[in-house]
This record gives sequence, C-alpha cells and structure tokens, in this order.
Amino acid sequence: MTASTGSASSAAGVFKALGDPIRWNIVQQMAALDELACSRLEETLPISRPTISYHTKILVQAGLISVRKQGRNFFYTLRRDVLQELLDEIRALAPEPQPVRAGRAGASHRRRAAGSATAAAADAAGREGVLLTR
Repeated sequence: MTASTGSASSAAGVFKALGDPIRWNIVQQMAALDELACSRLEETLPISRPTISYHTKILVQAGLISVRKQGRNFFYTLRRDVLQELLDEIRALAPEPQPVRAGRAGASHRRRAAGSATAAAADAAGREGVLLTR
C-alpha cells in the first residue's frame, strides 16, 4: 500500500473485511498459527461451511489471507505483511505529538480566563512577540 487513491481503497477494503466479528475471529485464530486448516474453523466457529467460505473469500479479496489447497482441504495463512503496511499507514496519519513550549499554554489559559480585552490583547501580542505595558 502506498500513499495513493489505490492505497485508500485497499485500506478501506481491509477495514471493511475486519469490521465483521466472524472475520475478525478468523484473523485472530490465524494470527496465533502459521497456517490454519479450514476444518479448524469448522470446529471453532458457530457458522456453516458455506458461510466460512464466504467470509474467507472476503478476507482473500481484501488481501489479508492466502489460501493453499491440498487435496480436498484448504489451509489459510495470515498475510502479516499487509497488516504491517496498514499499521505503517495509520502511524503516518498520527505521528507523535509535538510538545508545547514550556510556560506558553498555562499563561495563555490564565489570560483568557480573565476575560478582559487587555488579556486578549496581551495574548495576541504574546503570540507576536510584543511586550505590552500599562
């Protein structure tokens, strides 16, 4: 996923796929193992085989899991690289906050609390680096 329209639509698809409680449960089970057999999902989920197939298809389309077929059995693997890319994109949206300069926030708040025109002017002047005197 890159910072483009394609990235936004693919991120939205991943979020949509993860938004269903059954699919979220499937992903959680896959996260605990390297590979998860479909038969294991049949044992642990309160849904039918066709419904499991429907949910895993959505996860495959979102790029979250890969499927391997061996004989009549299906095995699923979580695409951790896709989840990592999504997490990286989310972190880029919310970088670490910048610290407030010492003394500015408290002083500004006290001046506003006074509610006077002088306090407002002093606050504005303080932002501009001007010293007000009486």
